[in-house]
Amino acid sequence: MNTNQNTNLKEITMYTDGACSGNPGPGGYGVVMLYKGHRKELSAGFRDTTNNRMELLATIVGLETLKEKCNVNLYTDSQYVVNAIEKGWAKKWRANGWMRNKKEPALNPDLWERLLKLCEFHNVKFNWVKGHAGHPENERCDQLAVAAAKQPNLPLDVR
Repeated sequence: MNTNQNTNLKEITMYTDGACSGNPGPGGYGVVMLYKGHRKELSAGFRDTTNNRMELLATIVGLETLKEKCNVNLYTDSQYVVNAIEKGWAKKWRANGWMRNKKEPALNPDLWERLLKLCEFHNVKFNWVKGHAGHPENERCDQLAVAAAKQPNLPLDVR
């Protein structure tokens, strides 16, 4: 997380959500990106994945879509994502060889590694929003994620 906002960079507002039917099971992610009146929506689905992987992938794909370094206000209903970044858990897991503690491996190290690299490049502020509470952009992300998870012939989530 690089929260030193640079006033010369583009200011992006991003909403992300992941969904999974069964855990594991078919899942999807949704992203809504807003910049100066422009809107971009992204989504994709995978079979045999987890909700947490889809929450992470939504955030990663959104940030990877940006073509240059940006200031990003990112909104997600995933406390897993927000807390792991804002409280420094993911950096600690990486420093400890992707271990949460002496006995437990951190889950999803492939995705956390990608997200940490993106957060070291962009200036990202993670914000938690309550899911399914009527926030229009969060609700739209959920719709995108659920619809993506229901598509036929979903690819495998590569781990």
